[in-house]
Amino acid sequence: MSQAGFEVRSAGSSQGLAPVLLWYRGMVIAHILGTIFQDYFLERKSMEQSYRNPIMDQCPHRVSGRGPVIFPKLTGAELSWFALYVQVNHEKEVVKRLQQKSFDCYLPLMESWSRRQDRRKKVQLPLFPGYVFVHTILDNYTNVNILKTPGSVCVLRNSEGPLPIPEYQIDNLKTMLGSPFPLASHSYLKEGDWVRVVRGALEGCVGILLRQNPRRGRLVVSVDIIQRSVSIELNVEDVEPVGAPA
Repeated sequence: MSQAGFEVRSAGSSQGLAPVLLWYRGMVIAHILGTIFQDYFLERKSMEQSYRNPIMDQCPHRVSGRGPVIFPKLTGAELSWFALYVQVNHEKEVVKRLQQKSFDCYLPLMESWSRRQDRRKKVQLPLFPGYVFVHTILDNYTNVNILKTPGSVCVLRNSEGPLPIPEYQIDNLKTMLGSPFPLASHSYLKEGDWVRVVRGALEGCVGILLRQNPRRGRLVVSVDIIQRSVSIELNVEDVEPVGAPA
């Protein structure tokens, strides 16, 4: 009888411990999962902080939102031009550093006389101070690599991500700066009579024609994303009307 009683009490004790063991096992699993998720979010936060450029808030084109700008998706399968906002007077240094990272960059420069009182000489100054153009396929890694470059501030974007620059707008600048004709800054122009230059040193340029007289005019070309324009004088007979680029 004593042995039977012992077996009954043992069975009763095992049944009483079963819920406790299940609860304990659940707590252990919950603790392990909690630790894993905590480590994950801490690591993610640390990575995002390391990606953030300390001078990102200087970007005049930044769209407000929480956290740094990160692009996990490609902006396209092909190479595109992007406008990089940089610290003013550091454009050449940023281009040099990006080229050391094997980035294809373009910094439009124009000749100007230095303002030193003791002597005057021609110097190469950025056509658009504070902007550098980068030719790349922009994904998250590339974006971070660009922004970690000293002097870089931000890649121009809207709420959906970085904005590619139409190829013809960069080609316009290269052609015009490579011509023997003087270039001049112009107020940003978006609407007007669109033309294409069909002959001469400016052949291939697409822009808006401002007529000065029946024979001469100024071709205004723009980089829309930064809302900057430049103009150059030409012969009206060297252009033909075209539709506005899409």
